[in-house]
Amino acid sequence: MDSENLHRRLKKIIGQINAIDRMIDEDIPCEQILMQVNASKSALHKVGSIIVEGHLEHCVKQAIKDNNEDDALTDISSILEYYSRL
Repeated sequence: MDSENLHRRLKKIIGQINAIDRMIDEDIPCEQILMQVNASKSALHKVGSIIVEGHLEHCVKQAIKDNNEDDALTDISSILEYYSRL
């Protein structure tokens, strides 16, 4: 997993959240605030996608190589369950 990429993305999301907080204090129109909320949600969803992809690429692939198909399937099922809650 590219942790540098994830940290960069998360710092950007933190900046977006701080901007939303300031927008509320500055009485910015709701539509503009909601656009920023949606952009932040999308960015956070992308971070989750990258983490899932990395997990599948490394952990699940290794379990399959080690002939632990049951562990791999359990792992896939659990990661999809967690991710689908976002």
